[in-house]
Amino acid sequence: MIQVSIVGASGYTGGELLRLLLKHPRVEIFQVTSESRVGEYVYQTHPNLRAQTLLQYTARSELQPCDVLFLALPHGEAQKNIKHYALLAPKIIDLSADFRLRDAAKYNEWYGEHADAAWLEKFVYGSPELHREEMKTASYISGVGCNATCSNLALLPLVKAGLIDESKPIIVDVKVGSSEGGNSPNAGSHHPERSSVIRTYAPTRHRHTAEVEQELKLNNVHMTITSVDLVRGALAAAHVFVNKPITEKDLWKAYRSAFRDEPFIRIVKDKSGVYRVPEPKILAGSNYADVGFELDEKTGRVVSICAIDNLMKGAAGSAVQSMNVMCGFDERTALEFSGLHPI
Repeated sequence: MIQVSIVGASGYTGGELLRLLLKHPRVEIFQVTSESRVGEYVYQTHPNLRAQTLLQYTARSELQPCDVLFLALPHGEAQKNIKHYALLAPKIIDLSADFRLRDAAKYNEWYGEHADAAWLEKFVYGSPELHREEMKTASYISGVGCNATCSNLALLPLVKAGLIDESKPIIVDVKVGSSEGGNSPNAGSHHPERSSVIRTYAPTRHRHTAEVEQELKLNNVHMTITSVDLVRGALAAAHVFVNKPITEKDLWKAYRSAFRDEPFIRIVKDKSGVYRVPEPKILAGSNYADVGFELDEKTGRVVSICAIDNLMKGAAGSAVQSMNVMCGFDERTALEFSGLHPI
């Protein structure tokens, strides 16, 4: 049994961490913090946890040593105090963007100057599908961008098989739900403004592009992010051109080879039915990623599609999966919820 604490537990990803870790047989949740809600019960912020726990929020200043420390803070906050957090726990998993990029110059390009850039290289990128072996001996694991996660998983089989014509643009169109924006309201998330929209808020240069380029070693990636009328979910449609004539059979081989041993990746490509391609709706609350593809043999274009729950496989779910790998637990522990249908 390990003791785990969560810094910044009152947000959406903090709530998902709580939901998962409360049911984890190898974990005791020791402390959870929220600067604005000190003394309140966590179920007052996360009502789905009513009767599940009597944990109360404490202040960060009251944190005690633990075995694993999750940092679920707004971007830019964890880096300011990372040395202090490292004194409290030998293992840290940060869910923000603070330590996702290895290169300080790249971080500066996409996010601005880092408060403690020497720590960037100490973190393993938090995608088990890409860094499982490194996680087994890691002390520090970064979060993953939800848009980057569905983009990386959509492109991974094509990259591994060496099928992408990198001289041509790789276009990744991502549709996302409103929970991606976090639980702090703004003018754009006000219900009359947000309801029923299809709003492209990042036509170019979305920050998660840097993660895709870093992790897949690609240099010609162009992402567009659009908000849709959905709370949970992200759907990436990656458009690539192949570098040689291929058939659908070749693609099946590439996708099966990439994902056959992955416990949370499902290949979805049916010939009939409503859910014959990946769709985020049925993944709500689950750590699964559904991946599918379509080939236009005439033009050599492949559309690779990945659907996830942005708060789960795109954030808290991947973090708990990474903890399982880091601590030598069964990777699937506390993460096998299959999602709901219908919702």
